[in-house]
Amino acid sequence: MNTAEFLETLDLEGRLLADAAAEAGPDAKVPACPEWQVRDLLRHTGAVHRWASGFVAEGITEPRPIGDGPDLDGAELTDWYRESHRLLVETLSAASADTACWTVHRAPSPSPSAFWARRQAHETTVHRYDAEEARGGMPSPIAVEFAVDGIDELLRGFHARSRSRLRTEVPRVLRLRTTDPGTEAVWTVRLSTETPVTSRDATGEADAELCAPADLLYLALWNRAPLPRISGDDTLAELWREKGGIG
Repeated sequence: MNTAEFLETLDLEGRLLADAAAEAGPDAKVPACPEWQVRDLLRHTGAVHRWASGFVAEGITEPRPIGDGPDLDGAELTDWYRESHRLLVETLSAASADTACWTVHRAPSPSPSAFWARRQAHETTVHRYDAEEARGGMPSPIAVEFAVDGIDELLRGFHARSRSRLRTEVPRVLRLRTTDPGTEAVWTVRLSTETPVTSRDATGEADAELCAPADLLYLALWNRAPLPRISGDDTLAELWREKGGIG
């Protein structure tokens, strides 16, 4: 996917998130985050949008705290979220490819602004799903290509960082595979006491394999749906449930 496609997805997903949150109401529980109500979801996601916008708009090259959302509620909070989302989309759309700024991980990207378009498209999609779950009813679909990219970012971006907790005392190999007809994608994750190493191939034997349509695997790996049935060593599924979260 290219940056324009990520920006288009980010724009749509943020509007869907705000609409679902407004329909759910600020008191609605967020099933994937039991400690949250919709008001917490809006404050968090809006604060992340403004945090990300700041790196790009101000050319900030060092990490800084996300900060808290405002002490607003109800329609005022939803409007604040919409403005936060609008600011992010406009900032990223206007950003130059020459802009230098800090990024969360080092997965290959054409530029820092392209990185943030991708990162925020996935951040917003996951939280849009949260808002729609809180509202109830059928959630909006996630395109196969986008879901595959989100799985790839998680495995080869976030879990390529030294802070990943996916570690095993004895080396193990986990394979993940999407099953959508004509668009199969596969990853091999090599686990040890060191940082996980992921490749986009099916090289070598795997101790366990997770297979599912891309959208379901995406939601499962981002801890928004149950993990699909695993073939082989099911302790690796338990490892993911315990250690696969992103901090």
